[in-house]
Amino acid sequence: MEELFIGWLQEYGYIILFIWSIAEGELGLIMAGIMCHTGDMDIPWAVLVAGLGGFVGDQIYFYIGRYNKTFIYKKLKTQRRKFVLAHLLLQRYGWPIIFIQRYLYGMRTVIPMSIGVTRYSAKTFAFINLMSAFIWATITILLAYYFGEILLEIVHYAKEHYYIAVPFAIILGGGIYYYFHRATQKTPKNKQGEKE
Repeated sequence: MEELFIGWLQEYGYIILFIWSIAEGELGLIMAGIMCHTGDMDIPWAVLVAGLGGFVGDQIYFYIGRYNKTFIYKKLKTQRRKFVLAHLLLQRYGWPIIFIQRYLYGMRTVIPMSIGVTRYSAKTFAFINLMSAFIWATITILLAYYFGEILLEIVHYAKEHYYIAVPFAIILGGGIYYYFHRATQKTPKNKQGEKE
């Protein structure tokens, strides 16, 4: 099974990377960087494909917010705090939030949708989003490429010591989720408190 998966990556790597970059991305970009390190991908092509995928993904989310408000109102019922936080971040930081939203766990889809709901210029968003996507792809892939040997050693160690790696990944992922979940709960409440 593992050999089959690696074979797919080697044969369809750029297609998988493009789709992965549309959906979310960091893990896909890290894998692309490792594959550049092993010679299975070329860095310029990997950056181009990942950058375009990241750009297309956020454009889709932006236009969902702009033209499908019914969907957004349904999302608001389950992710109200994230949407409130996204609007607060946009009001406080302006356009730079479009740049950094790719690095905000759990907010990458919400922020473009929230911006789409507003009267923010679609052309300005597209330009900043394009620059952001390529910077994001370049930095992440080059870092994974540069530290490729270390990352491969970590993957090899995790495969051999899965009984340590799996609980560690669960604890780390759970900790990140809990931190950002708490952040999205606290920020709107604090703002309401300030207004009162």
